[in-house]
Amino acid sequence: MENIILFDMDGTLIDSTNAIYQSFSKVFKDNDMPLLNKDEVARFIGHTLDDMFRFFGAKEEDIEKYCNEYKSHYIKICNKHTNLLPYVLDSIKLANTFAILGIVTTKSSKSSRELLANFGIDKYFHTIVGREDVSHTKPHKEPIIKALDTINLKISNDRIYMIGDTILDLNAAKNAEVVGIGVLSGYGEKQELANLSPYIFQNTLQAVKFIQNL
Repeated sequence: MENIILFDMDGTLIDSTNAIYQSFSKVFKDNDMPLLNKDEVARFIGHTLDDMFRFFGAKEEDIEKYCNEYKSHYIKICNKHTNLLPYVLDSIKLANTFAILGIVTTKSSKSSRELLANFGIDKYFHTIVGREDVSHTKPHKEPIIKALDTINLKISNDRIYMIGDTILDLNAAKNAEVVGIGVLSGYGEKQELANLSPYIFQNTLQAVKFIQNL
């Protein structure tokens, strides 16, 4: 196979907004913090948990505790409150016919693996790089480089693609010198994505078909 396609998770392959929001809400409620609405939380999905709690005003000394509480609740409810986005199953099956696939996410690789297994699609991915697997998360290049090192296929960078829904994904692709492709199925705005890549599609199936036809 002469291509590598790396996928983001939230907003690219899955919609876990409800699970994420419920988990944040539980932490906020249990710690007497002001509750946020779902749109306020959704704006920052794609960032690490630590950074999201910072954005929401948590004190630095409390962040580790809050993250642990969040993870404890999230892992209990994520399967029930997470859905595959439209066309994802078709896009993954198609991509698997002409590319080696991987996941690069700011979720934990453990929860990502469990979610993918729950949907019966974990078998398609050769590597899953989550936030605990790297020192620097997206937009740093490290997660992409780690995924490529694991796949260990010597091809030119113009045959390596990172598909994601936020500027974190596209900036990571740029920093790793691979092809960034934006999708509008998640949390990023079309114009901010278009500022970073000429390749912007409505969903992953359109993106995968574009790669196939190159």
